[in-house]
Amino acid sequence: MKCKKCNKTAIHFQPYSGAHLCGFHLIEDIERKVKHTIRQHSMVGRNDTIAVALSGGKDSSVLLYLMHKLFHQRPDITIIAISIDEGISGYRAGTLEHAKELTQKLGVEHIIANFKDEYGTTLDEIVAKGGEKGPCSYCGALRKHLLNKTARESGATRLAVGHNLDDEAQTVMMNLLRGDVERLVRMSPGCVQPGLILRSKPLRDIPEKEVALYALQKGLPVDFSECPYAYSAIRGEVRDMLNDFEVRHPGTKYSVLRSQDKLAEPLRHSFPQAVLNQCSICGEPTAGDTCQSCKLLGRKD
Repeated sequence: MKCKKCNKTAIHFQPYSGAHLCGFHLIEDIERKVKHTIRQHSMVGRNDTIAVALSGGKDSSVLLYLMHKLFHQRPDITIIAISIDEGISGYRAGTLEHAKELTQKLGVEHIIANFKDEYGTTLDEIVAKGGEKGPCSYCGALRKHLLNKTARESGATRLAVGHNLDDEAQTVMMNLLRGDVERLVRMSPGCVQPGLILRSKPLRDIPEKEVALYALQKGLPVDFSECPYAYSAIRGEVRDMLNDFEVRHPGTKYSVLRSQDKLAEPLRHSFPQAVLNQCSICGEPTAGDTCQSCKLLGRKD
């Protein structure tokens, strides 16, 4: 099959657009969408220092590559990379090597923070102790906490994360199924609050498969292995459901994401952004007196 835009052999078919694309035009299409997303949601401003959350996987690696490609020539924009070492044996060391290779290739400052130094324990140790919640619950809260702290201490004004279209559509559906409308609203960027670095998701309009193809076409040093703790039951079920709908009704994932975008603004009046306090234990931003990380770790004043 030939590419829709030239006579070269196509490497990918987009069911949602009906287009067959060669490697060159797939890359062009992805970069165009990312640029549009950044402009539409004002994800980059003058004099920004953008911290990219870099795990070494396909999404974060493609994100760092794209942010560097788009903005490295702007003298007022600084790009740095932050990796979190949770302490997952047989997994994280390998992904960090890929992250180091990419940052060295791009000439990007690379900061690595780890659970052991920050919390005195690793994710493996938490799991071994048999915490009340699953590994992903601990990892999600602790990673978010440490990413924000490290980004702030590094002078970052924005924190870019590699959530792709599949991730975002799944999260929207999970929030709807749980009836968590407030969390649905919080998916959209809010106002800057003291101590909390504003997050952005430049890959939110790119399907996961296309992110992977971009990484392969660009020859990026990427780890495609999956975290051994990644077994969230409800997300897996929602992923399978959305993938099934996408096959039978191309464009479903985009429709889910666009619905969230349309709902978020009018719902802000019913669910206004909370004013954050400082955690009484660690001092990090939190909606209550104690942040989720300190609660999960059983920390006390």
